[in-house]
Amino acid sequence: MQPSASSPAPSAAPLFDERLTAPRSWWFIAGLLGLSGGLIMVPLGTVPMLGGLIVVAVLAGAAVSSYGSARIRVVAGSLVAGDARIPVSALGEAEALDAEEARAWRTYKADPRAFMLMRGYVTRAVRVEVTDPSDPTPYVYLSSREPEALVAALDAVRADAQD
Repeated sequence: MQPSASSPAPSAAPLFDERLTAPRSWWFIAGLLGLSGGLIMVPLGTVPMLGGLIVVAVLAGAAVSSYGSARIRVVAGSLVAGDARIPVSALGEAEALDAEEARAWRTYKADPRAFMLMRGYVTRAVRVEVTDPSDPTPYVYLSSREPEALVAALDAVRADAQD
């Protein structure tokens, strides 16, 4: 169905958008790995040394970039976390977790059926109940540097859906 001329088009702008980028220290470590790759190749000559430096640095940088590219968004009535896209209508109450409670839900309180997008370098998180009866996932756990903003965005989408 296309929006009529009198009704505004639904907003495609995300209410919440966060990228869980890797810390700077990880990039420094990737650089050191590249340097060590070059040093390992020193006995073979200058060209192999440069090749080792470049190849290892690029591989380490790609690994850090890939791991740090996880994204969490609330857009178009859905929670998009990594590869998962979950309609907000299938979600229950969202809870912002402080560092200690987030660690507990990552470890001894964790349910193996839960969907978890976690990054060890992000200390806080959000836990959202899944209310869809056909989904065996009990909750969604998302590492977030701004858990209160994520909870507010989910609540705003839920409030708009009820209106």
